Amino acid sequence: MSDWNRTGPVVVEVDGSAENRRVVDYASAEALRVGAELVLVAPYSAHGSYSPMMPGYAPKSPAELADEAVRAAVAHVRHHDGYATELAAVTEEGSRLRVLAQAARKARMLVVGRSRSRGPQRLVHTQANLTLAARAGCPVVVVPMSWKACLADRKVAVGIDGTALSSEALEFAFGVAAGREGDLIVVHAGAPSEPACSDEDPECSWLSRADYMLSETLAPWTSRFPAVQVTRFLSSRQPAAALVHESADVGLVVVGAHSGALSNDPVARRSVAAMTCPIAIVPHHLTDTERAGLHAQTAVPTH
Repeated sequence: MSDWNRTGPVVVEVDGSAENRRVVDYASAEALRVGAELVLVAPYSAHGSYSPMMPGYAPKSPAELADEAVRAAVAHVRHHDGYATELAAVTEEGSRLRVLAQAARKARMLVVGRSRSRGPQRLVHTQANLTLAARAGCPVVVVPMSWKACLADRKVAVGIDGTALSSEALEFAFGVAAGREGDLIVVHAGAPSEPACSDEDPECSWLSRADYMLSETLAPWTSRFPAVQVTRFLSSRQPAAALVHESADVGLVVVGAHSGALSNDPVARRSVAAMTCPIAIVPHHLTDTERAGLHAQTAVPTH
């Protein structure tokens, strides 16, 4: 059992847009709720977008624009929360992936906005956030630009599949639900990876196997977080569709994703792209046993 609910700062990406203020508001509320430092980070490229077709126009450098963005974000947070939250501001040249992953090394979470793009472009942005979660090593919360605080924010939903991929996500979800003094909805769609009984038994249905898996998986966490009221939701829908359905009535959806250089999680990718509420991508870090198992599966016989 890991200790996934870290005690580091809440890091948020700042891009200077008006819509980004909602993302900053979300991160600020989380930092205030848990008593953590809020770190505002603005990555920028050294190459500006000067157009010679605009005579007399003296564009500001990317560094100046980044500085203005974080100053405006700091002023916005101070206006709403006063000095209740400790703030830090960082501007750094480099790719978004490198700068944000570096800033979030010891963070309890990294908060970013979800692009308003549609179609294939949205999937590209979604994959970038999955890669960011894998590189940062901490939960990455993707906030829709239309997000507004509401009473549903106290409810948390988490998707589990009965494998180790869900372990960190489940722990993070319980911790958030306990911190918000809210309820937790545990969503399972599809058959368990390991049946609890023989398929020859007519009473051994998918429902009974799924319920058994949930009981075994949740037992350690319900005893650790007894104040969190848990609702089990079993669905015959595809996992991503089931999670998106639940997102209409909760304030946060939590999904597990693979860590590592190449993160490929179709369920997480589809969920992030279609979610109507903030979604936390929690990377799963392989244990020594899992790593040894993968190595054994990929080992090439020498005889």
